[in-house]
Amino acid sequence: MNHMAAAVNWLVCFAVNEEAAFFRRSRRRDPEVVITGMGRRNAVEAVQRAMAAHQPRRVITAGFAGGLAPDLLRGTVVFDQDDELRLETTLRSMGAVPAKFHCARRVAVTASDKTNLRNKTGADVVEMESSVIRSLCRDAGIPSATIRVISDAAADDLPLDFNALMTPSDRINWLKFAATIARRPGLIFRLIEFQRQTREAAKELARVLEQVIRTPSSGELS
Repeated sequence: MNHMAAAVNWLVCFAVNEEAAFFRRSRRRDPEVVITGMGRRNAVEAVQRAMAAHQPRRVITAGFAGGLAPDLLRGTVVFDQDDELRLETTLRSMGAVPAKFHCARRVAVTASDKTNLRNKTGADVVEMESSVIRSLCRDAGIPSATIRVISDAAADDLPLDFNALMTPSDRINWLKFAATIARRPGLIFRLIEFQRQTREAAKELARVLEQVIRTPSSGELS
């Protein structure tokens, strides 16, 4: 016999484990955390399943974002929220800043890519999943927020062209990755530094998310 699961207060969505690592380490029960995979299609499929299974009252789409606005430094937490969640005071008190997000279909790899996106969209940051997750939430009548951290600033080039390593299902082709490293072993040092930067960003994101989740006044619905 199937039993309907009790509704959870929060569903927190990340694309990849690296984004969620420090937040998941400190959580035991509520909120429910889902790793969606990268890109719109993976996000839609995973979040639809999670919504059906957990009946969340509120949803956060979280993770890394690339900076498009030149004044957004690495490690800055940025957000956009549905007003009824009333998260802005808590977020601002933690140093987070409101931002306009652009949900891209490809990774913005170079500083030039980011400049072009900034000029074209007027957005402050770029990521690859949040808009479709927020749309699902609106359709379901669930209030939601995007809370992300800048992993690479507008002037930063990523160490690799990750688009060239993606499969059609928006997953990393690890054979291509290994072949790229074999051809260009000097990339290892850039990747190690990038990993260090993203770990620090993930720690800062976890710090802010923890406060959002545990603050009694945040997210209280009328």
